[in-house]
Parts: sequence; C-alpha cells; structure tokens
Amino acid sequence: MSAPPSTDGQPPSILRRLASMLYEGLLLFAVAFAGAWLFLFVSGGREVSGWVRYALQAYLGAVCAAYFLWCWLRSGQTLAMKTWRIRLVAPGCTRVPAGRALRRLAYVGILGGGVLMALGAAFKYRDPWLALAAFPVAATVWGWALFDRDRQFLHDRLAGTRLVLVPPPKPR
Repeated sequence: MSAPPSTDGQPPSILRRLASMLYEGLLLFAVAFAGAWLFLFVSGGREVSGWVRYALQAYLGAVCAAYFLWCWLRSGQTLAMKTWRIRLVAPGCTRVPAGRALRRLAYVGILGGGVLMALGAAFKYRDPWLALAAFPVAATVWGWALFDRDRQFLHDRLAGTRLVLVPPPKPR
C-alpha cells in the first residue's frame, strides 16, 4: 500500500500552475460540452431560452463543481493536476476533507468567477473603465501567490488547503 501524500512538499511554480489551469480549462470545456449534450438530449432539444437557459447554466455549474469535488476528494488531483504533477492537500489530513474542498470551490467560484464576469462584461460592453476596475481584483486573486509566504493562491489560503508539487516517478 502506498504512503499518504505529503502535505509539506514544495509548492509548484506559478508557471506550472498557470499551465495546469489552461489545460484544466480545455478539459472543463469537454466536461461542460458532454453535460450540455446530455441536458439537451433529456430536454428533447428544446430551445434554450428563458428559464431553460438558467436551468442549463445551473446544471453546468453543478456538473463542473461535481467534477472538481470528485477529483479533489478522491485523489487530490484532477487530470490536469496529474499531468502537471500538482496535488491538492490539507495540512494534517491524509485526504482533503469535504468541508475544505467545498470551501475551496466556493472561494474559487466567488473570487475567480467574479473576476471573469467583470472582464467578460468589460469586453461585451466595450467599457475600458470596467476592465480597469476589474484589474486590481484580478491582480489580488491571481497575484496573491507571488507574495504569499508559502506561494499559495488566495483561495487556498482561505480554505486551508495547499498545492504541492508531486515528485516525478522513480524509474524501475
């Protein structure tokens, strides 16, 4: 049986985390695509407007949340995190507790989602002031790791979790 994952490993570099986030976005697109297909299949191909649109958005949010929670609770890694050798850990625990995983998901949704919504609205309405107003929030959310003593993101600091670098597998 393998040893429990170490919670005191070194944090991954910012570049490694950003690459993992980019890859995660591609995988999340596929998860959302499959979820949307299932929703439209079950709804009989109904036109997506009015309340159906909001139901689809809520459903896709739940699908994405379930993907992350399932991966974090099961092994501490999503597929992108496995590829980039990053693991989510909770200090003092062998596995990430469900409460901490839920808190991390909520903080990511509030902080990261709020920034993305503000930037999306700035581009949609072509309002440079809105983009300028979103910049300090984005810099705080994603730039936090540059100044954090453990180089952790703000949502990890608030949720009591950490990202650690997984050592490469030993050759046989």
